[in-house]
Amino acid sequence: MPPQKQHLSPSDLLFRGVTTPHSLSRLVNFISTLSSPCRGSAPALPRTPPRLEMASHALRLYPLLFSTAARPVPPKVRAGARRSRPSLAVIWCSSAAQALKIKSIPTNPVEGQKTGTSGLRKKVKMFQQENYLANWIQALFNSLPPEDYVGGTLVLGGDGRYFNKDAAQIITKIAAGNGVGKILVGRNGLLSTPAVSAVIHKRQANGGFIMSASHNPGGPDNDWGIKFNYSSGQPAPETITDQIYGNTLSISEIKTADILDVDLSSLGVVSYGDFTVEVIDPVLDYLELMENVFDFQLIKGLLSLPDFRFVFDAMHAVTGAYADPIFVEKLGADPDCILNGVPLEDFGNGHPDPNLTYAKELVFTMFGSGAADFGPASDANAQAAIPYFQSGPKGLARSMPTSGALDRVANKLNIPFFEVPTGWKFFGNLMDAGKLSICGEESFGTGSDHIREKDGIWAVLAWLSILAHRNKDKKVGERLVSVEDVAREHWATYGRNFFSRYDYEECESESANKMMEHLRDVIAKSKPREKYGNYTLQFADDFSYTDPVDGSTVSKQGLRFVFTDGSRIIFRLSGTGSAGATIRVYIEQFESDASKHDLDAQIALRPLIDLALSISKLKDFTGRDKPTVIT
Repeated sequence: MPPQKQHLSPSDLLFRGVTTPHSLSRLVNFISTLSSPCRGSAPALPRTPPRLEMASHALRLYPLLFSTAARPVPPKVRAGARRSRPSLAVIWCSSAAQALKIKSIPTNPVEGQKTGTSGLRKKVKMFQQENYLANWIQALFNSLPPEDYVGGTLVLGGDGRYFNKDAAQIITKIAAGNGVGKILVGRNGLLSTPAVSAVIHKRQANGGFIMSASHNPGGPDNDWGIKFNYSSGQPAPETITDQIYGNTLSISEIKTADILDVDLSSLGVVSYGDFTVEVIDPVLDYLELMENVFDFQLIKGLLSLPDFRFVFDAMHAVTGAYADPIFVEKLGADPDCILNGVPLEDFGNGHPDPNLTYAKELVFTMFGSGAADFGPASDANAQAAIPYFQSGPKGLARSMPTSGALDRVANKLNIPFFEVPTGWKFFGNLMDAGKLSICGEESFGTGSDHIREKDGIWAVLAWLSILAHRNKDKKVGERLVSVEDVAREHWATYGRNFFSRYDYEECESESANKMMEHLRDVIAKSKPREKYGNYTLQFADDFSYTDPVDGSTVSKQGLRFVFTDGSRIIFRLSGTGSAGATIRVYIEQFESDASKHDLDAQIALRPLIDLALSISKLKDFTGRDKPTVIT
């Protein structure tokens, strides 16, 4: 079997005739206003006891494969049939044969290991330097209270990019060396970001490592990343990541277990003394969760309609491993609906960022002849429609730069609303406190409190649920309600928030920082009611946030220029790049006039875009005359 590669991180919905980074607000509105009874959810997966067989020095527990009737079927009975998923495979190696020996390796601090918004991201070649990754992993253990990991269970997985398999071995051995009791690792090192969060929660693990650089390109000459999620499944808070960075500056030794590399290609368990590694199916726990959240039978009904066409672009990223089991095997979609479904270490020499620039194949498909009715892409995240929300959402939240369309829905429906800094970790406290159900951030990450991470597959299933509910009584040949119809209904009710993001990737860091300091100076001198061309300033600031749950504060989270008509210009230096600095410029304008709702976003926002470039002097500081990506 060829190596599998994957990752699930930001999600993007590309619609025929509609591209919207604030579709979350329409999703929430739909969820909150439905009143039809639920149809229920799919039954749980059958479980049948596996057979046992004794082998020399080991007890082997072989997987059993199941037919649709849930009867045990020997693995090779049905040649050519669709590959089923093993229920369980366990291999227990004797402690005597595989004793655990711990050794201490001297090391020296390495500069530049401060984590960004989503962990530590650098070029692969940087991580391949001696002890570079090992230093960071050991610094993490040095930062955690021993009771958070000694004798405990940690989850390990990633998006399948280049270097993940090597890194998994390094992380496993250091975990063993520091007293971790068990590692749950996805087969071939694969587990999408939301799947890691789901496994942590289901198996009550102490936390987990996610090997991913999200939407950044992969391969020997590109990017790699690592982050740690806590026992709730959410990314570690800044109090911990700051401690990790501090410990990277003083680290002197690495504790590691002197054991052989673990075979990541086969499901099973291997023990080394008191330390255990279990290789798990990367899909099963996550699939079970999705079946509990959504009405699979309702969605299956939509996908079975002869006049509904669905296509999903996995971008050769981690979602390729989940697309076929969920959309094809469980929901009955045509196998040909999956584009770029084979996960690859370099994402097919592509960029796994589901936007109009990098998802070109899907864009051409959606705007070509015979286009599908629904065409989402995902990289490496309705009471009647979605049973999970049958009681309605507890609260809504978005990251500060994200479109304010969600604010209008929350206000109209009288639902608690929160504006947080960029980074999924800021949603976690609100969820754990029971204050938040649905949230999203500006790089198309959408999700809910079913886990503590963004979830692209969830976003696709949510939209399929909405479309399935809206079309459940349609007869064959009758016009179906489309995503565009839902969007237009939203605009008619709430108005349209025109929104765009300009990304200037890999800018020279010093120049980018000078530009931000220039903007801070402009903000310091600004006054309310000051005119900026045709816009009147309401306020300008450097966004700070106080967590309403634990009172923790963060500052310098983005520079804002907010105008009296609701328009906004925001500047941020992204913390997700691996080289140089990525400057992100967010431009938003609200339009209540329905006659202007069909304008192209770039045309509607042109005056604000020009104003943003003028205020920032971006070209003067960086030399860039156009963005790398326009979303």
